[in-house]
Amino acid sequence: MPPSSARDGGRQRPFRIGVDARELLGNRTGVGRYLAALCAEWRALPSHGPHEFVLFGQAPGDTPAVLGAPFEDEGNGPFRYQVVPGDGGTWWEQTRLAAAVNASEPDVLFAPGYAAPLRARMPVVVTIHDVSFETHPEWFSWREGMRRRWLTRRSAQRAARVVAVSGFTRDEVVTCLGVPRERVSVIWSGLHHVEQPRRVERESLVLYVGSIFNRRHIPELIRAFARVATAIPDAHLVLVGDNRSHPRQDLAHLASSAGVAHRVSVRAYVDEAELWSLYGRAAAFVFLSEYEGFGFAPLEAMAAGVPAIVGDTAVAREIYGDAARLVGVEDVPAIADAIVDVIRNGETHARLRAAAARRLPRFTWARAAAETLTVIENAGQSR
Repeated sequence: MPPSSARDGGRQRPFRIGVDARELLGNRTGVGRYLAALCAEWRALPSHGPHEFVLFGQAPGDTPAVLGAPFEDEGNGPFRYQVVPGDGGTWWEQTRLAAAVNASEPDVLFAPGYAAPLRARMPVVVTIHDVSFETHPEWFSWREGMRRRWLTRRSAQRAARVVAVSGFTRDEVVTCLGVPRERVSVIWSGLHHVEQPRRVERESLVLYVGSIFNRRHIPELIRAFARVATAIPDAHLVLVGDNRSHPRQDLAHLASSAGVAHRVSVRAYVDEAELWSLYGRAAAFVFLSEYEGFGFAPLEAMAAGVPAIVGDTAVAREIYGDAARLVGVEDVPAIADAIVDVIRNGETHARLRAAAARRLPRFTWARAAAETLTVIENAGQSR
């Protein structure tokens, strides 16, 4: 029997993959974008081929179109949709979703966001993007941290296979969640489509794009920029992202205290046109995160032609390699020196852009989708 098929009453039928699709609904965060990108690749598989995907979600409807992209156009390839009424929360996941997948009886269930129904009777593949709730519980409320730790640990331990988005995350899954190393597969995510900015004159613009969390060290970036401003009189800093810091960081006050309020712009949101304008004008992208499971933002900046300066962490060394300038996230003088070097030194700028051009082809969703499908198939065969 081919590895991507099963038998039903003596005849061969498609290998059926259930997918927890709730993260495709509403305003998509990282998990939703991750799943949408995988589905966009799998959608190109033959409609009547060896695979069938059943998407489970809480939105009323009878076609995958209710989930939005990549199903908004006609023709859904090997996908179909099954509605599971409810709010899409943890109780829904563990009761209604569990009952629906058990009744549907797919060969395997794919859970793309940390947790899966613990009562699922088929093999489960779960993707874990990071385990910050284990390693940094101070970043979460008591209730939310407890929920994440309990449910993710049990989901990972019960899963037939775990997908980790980096080798760094795999090591933490093994160490913190107690999952045997041989059951964890490292699959790097792909790079979302990046619109190449129109060729314009680069400015002495330092750019940060991403949600603002305490772990991303924006205060250090602002203090470093104050040093940059004395060396490069026309430099300016633009911070783009929703402020989700806790305790909340007053970025405007920090800029004022550093004496650079008039040269720092804080934007909670910009539209696509303005974002690509910023990428087209920026001379440096700075992302001082001390913890990420993967880290998309610097890759997207590199793809837009902007050299990146990132926090020197294990995952940064794994993902970005020599394509980014690594600095200590609390070393303000070193951060400032790196920014000045990237802006002022043409050789540094050119070297980082050339390294990025070599690095970026490794991050494709076609590869990620193919590798993930292989893991899912192998898990299904273990039934």
